[in-house]
Amino acid sequence: MTKIAIIGTGLIGRAWATIFCSHGFEVSLFDANPAAAKAAKGFIGKSLKELAGHGLVKDVKASLQRVHLAKDLAHALKGAALAQENGPETLEAKKALFAEMDRLAPKKTILASSTSFIVASAFSEGLPGQARCMVAHPVNPPHLVPIVELAPAPWTDPKAVARARKIYEKAGQVPVDLRKEVPGFILNRLQAVLLTEAFRIIGAGICSPQDLDKTIKDGLGLRWSFMGPFETIELNAPGGIPDYCARYGPSLERMSSEHLIPDPYSPATVQKIMAEWPGEQSPERIAKLSKWRDARLAALKAHKLKALKKPAN
Repeated sequence: MTKIAIIGTGLIGRAWATIFCSHGFEVSLFDANPAAAKAAKGFIGKSLKELAGHGLVKDVKASLQRVHLAKDLAHALKGAALAQENGPETLEAKKALFAEMDRLAPKKTILASSTSFIVASAFSEGLPGQARCMVAHPVNPPHLVPIVELAPAPWTDPKAVARARKIYEKAGQVPVDLRKEVPGFILNRLQAVLLTEAFRIIGAGICSPQDLDKTIKDGLGLRWSFMGPFETIELNAPGGIPDYCARYGPSLERMSSEHLIPDPYSPATVQKIMAEWPGEQSPERIAKLSKWRDARLAALKAHKLKALKKPAN
């Protein structure tokens, strides 16, 4: 069994621990706040039970027994093949934590960050072990959405990336490789474009926020749950992707360059959304809806694993 060190046991760290322990890995938890690490094991157990209810985890008890609390950072890193860092989303925090992990971890331990926007070169430059440092960006919640963006720094050893890819694949994740560094990586950049246009549409008074959400979840989202954008457009013209671009490229380019309003995230646009949005924006509401979302994602994940098989090329 391979040991994984989870550094930082907040929402993302707990999800990573759930992923790894349920796929046969030994997991060592460390948090600067010992109480947070201790509480994390309870959250992990709960997540394992929920996944088991959808047939996504076979043995909850055995999985949880593979999760251990580390007495300190050095103890967590000892013998680990991979350290998954989930600390504060600031460059200063990443630099400090990676310097400490690089000093304490065995030379073969891969050091990966769950950061959503900070590129690996920003926090690993100059470290003695900079060749083993990278970003491995998950999507919230990672234990239900399997994509992992592997974003190395220019000096990251390709062999380290290849080893990391094998570990994530063994844990049931879907790693994708970035060939060059870019802030926000792939998913967040795509999401930013869609969100910005969504806010522009509402700000310009074109439709209600509810109807915009329906357009995604009952339209684009249905296709995108099992096909990517290139796979989608290949089927939208008789001659495939080149034909699609020839037919619709100019129109798409015109639309993408039209800015319906100049400041999509302005208070005025937010007020328009909230004027039609039901429910108070409270932690209680968010927690309730998050639980509902996770149950739906688990059911979808189970369905995709069992039923969706792509025809051979």
